Amino acid sequence: MANIKSAQKRMRQSERRRLRNRAIRSRVRSTVKAAYAALGAKGATPEASVREAMRALDKAVTKGVLHPNTAARRKSALARGLAH
Repeated sequence: MANIKSAQKRMRQSERRRLRNRAIRSRVRSTVKAAYAALGAKGATPEASVREAMRALDKAVTKGVLHPNTAARRKSALARGLAH
């Protein structure tokens, strides 16, 4: 346990950020996974789920959880899957 006040505060901040980042990352993974499932399903229209996944990726970038290039790469892969 940290003895210095600033270190204690830093630990509290880090824990709050860790929990927030984990929730955002989990949401991104879930929506992307659902989008790929919709892309693989026969007779389904995956546009809505792909759009939702792209939105979740953009939000994660805005909040600093994902690097912008990582999100762009994943969005590109989703768009390619949608085009085929």
